[in-house]
Amino acid sequence: MARRILTFVGVGLAVALAAVVALAGYWLLRPNRARVDPALAAEVWPVVSDGLHNSNTHLIYWRDHFYLVHARSRFHMGNDESRLVVRRSADARQWAELAVLDMPDADIRDPKLAVIGDRLFLYALPNNGFEPEPYGTVVSTSDDGIHWTPFEQVGEPGWLLWEPKTPDGGATWYATGYWHEHGRSALFKSTDGLAWERVSDIHQGDRNDETANEFLPDGRMLVTARLEGDDRAWHQGSKNAATLLAVAAPPYTEWTTTRSLTTRLDGPALFSHNGRVYAAGRYDPEGREKWYGMSSLLGRKRTALYEVRPDALIYLSDLPSAGDTSYAGVVIKDDDLYVSYYSSEVGRDYAWLLGAVMPSDVLMARVALEKLEALADVR
Repeated sequence: MARRILTFVGVGLAVALAAVVALAGYWLLRPNRARVDPALAAEVWPVVSDGLHNSNTHLIYWRDHFYLVHARSRFHMGNDESRLVVRRSADARQWAELAVLDMPDADIRDPKLAVIGDRLFLYALPNNGFEPEPYGTVVSTSDDGIHWTPFEQVGEPGWLLWEPKTPDGGATWYATGYWHEHGRSALFKSTDGLAWERVSDIHQGDRNDETANEFLPDGRMLVTARLEGDDRAWHQGSKNAATLLAVAAPPYTEWTTTRSLTTRLDGPALFSHNGRVYAAGRYDPEGREKWYGMSSLLGRKRTALYEVRPDALIYLSDLPSAGDTSYAGVVIKDDDLYVSYYSSEVGRDYAWLLGAVMPSDVLMARVALEKLEALADVR
């Protein structure tokens, strides 16, 4: 009897192992099916391709140069070998590495750059666990992008700040944030980038996560938030995942909200041009009809461009991407949009889970703004 049980267990384990190997092989060989609209005429090139897991990009333009920051690690999950790399370029093609920042015995991710008082500010989220669950916000500053102050905690403990934005040329800065245990988002403001005070609560529930903001021409603020869904399963998929759209007029204390089911917008970077708000962020091409729902570790992912309206999130186009991807930075220069982002190998179509443990590159896309607007006009 014992031998029969052992035989059944052995056969079961062999079948399970064969299924895992077959699934991984399918993911490895599956060709990429990203929908890159040819009307965009997007030009894309690699910035970092070194065999490591590069992720979480951000991009600004300062003193006639592009400044890029990204995370560098062995894989997506938390580990104390994580570093933030700062680079500079005059043309967004040839890059010089300026600095490598870390926090002792901690994982660090989700960097965001801002120029406050003609000084570079680098915000980031430290994390102590294998599962990426940052516990607060830290900041480092620099006069030249090369020499940086030690990281120090900013903001209310437990709140994770996203990208600071200013509506008045730098007198006041606003940053959205989400609670480290998920399920809450709020707006904060600062005059110096170091001392942040809470302005208002934006949303509660739905495992509210990454939250970004941009200003509308009339002074109102438009916010998107990643809603993971209270029914999120072990594989992190959810039938109720969505994107929160929230709008408030100054002083940004009363919010009108709605939800978009277009996707769950992860890693959002919001920007405006000619009175319209756009976003670069993650897209789930499989929707929510698969058994594992939207945004599962088992699903495919894209970096995509959107138009963001107060009542709708409009998908425009993918950028070349696959696997573990997104977390973009954007710069508008002259008549072009520059988008930094990261991606697993774009020739294949890995599930996110495989991409999370494979090498990923930092990419740069350039899109003529007139082509972006023309595409938004017909969506």
